[in-house]
Amino acid sequence: MKASTLIGSLSKEQIDFYNEEGYLIIPNLLNEMDLAPAKAAMNYKVSLIADELVRDGLITDKLEDSPFNKRLAELVKDLSAEDFLNYGRSWRDRFEGYYHLMSNPKILDAVESLIGSELFSNPVYNTRPKIPKVAAGAVPWHQDKSYWPDANANPVITVWIPLVDANEINGCLHIKPKTHRKRVLKWHTEETTGTGYTALHESQLGKTQTVAMPVSAGSAILFNDRCLHMSTPNQSDEVRWSVDLRYQPTDQDPMVQHGAGFLARSAKSPERVATLEDWLANRPEHIG
Repeated sequence: MKASTLIGSLSKEQIDFYNEEGYLIIPNLLNEMDLAPAKAAMNYKVSLIADELVRDGLITDKLEDSPFNKRLAELVKDLSAEDFLNYGRSWRDRFEGYYHLMSNPKILDAVESLIGSELFSNPVYNTRPKIPKVAAGAVPWHQDKSYWPDANANPVITVWIPLVDANEINGCLHIKPKTHRKRVLKWHTEETTGTGYTALHESQLGKTQTVAMPVSAGSAILFNDRCLHMSTPNQSDEVRWSVDLRYQPTDQDPMVQHGAGFLARSAKSPERVATLEDWLANRPEHIG
């Protein structure tokens, strides 16, 4: 690929690395202003949980002055893991801030470099509050494709972004490079934490060396949905907040069985790109 033919924001070296290894780290892709809408959505959700915990008599103090990286951990520190899982291991709320994050041009520019300018934001996006010392926060080895094995969509690119610095203490992402060339491996449902995660047995992981990926808040890790990955438990005293967003070409299966995704970018039909109002109404496109 000649430099003049490159689209999006990635260099030829970055594109080649992604194609060869199955993943790419983009340090500090987003700044605090870029992250602010998603953090506001997360804070709103935490406030809703605090209200519910008070209502149920499980806590007396909503800790409204506690910082973003601490509040949820402090709210649930005396609750059981089962109590916490009542709120889900990950969240897929339709709050305004998530649309702004998924539509951020910096993210779309990077993804465009890999799959072109007709981009569909997949309905499977997650906010993950990894809580200290809760086993359910650790995600076992798996391929994202195991969550949509029958979907006619390839590639689906995951964009994993931490909202706080992610490291080996609070449970950063781990990946096995070059495993994106694997077929979808036979998976089982993880049964020890009550999360229902899909998981692989140790014998299925092969000999590929694992790469730990500590990254700063606002960095992005892009990887193919066949790439083997996991994350470790949070051994800190803070919440390891992250999101995983997913994108695919517009001519592929929109996976409506998982919810409503949306047209995030189109060079062919820019007028059909979904607005915030469309997304909040579960409309995949804007029809004026």
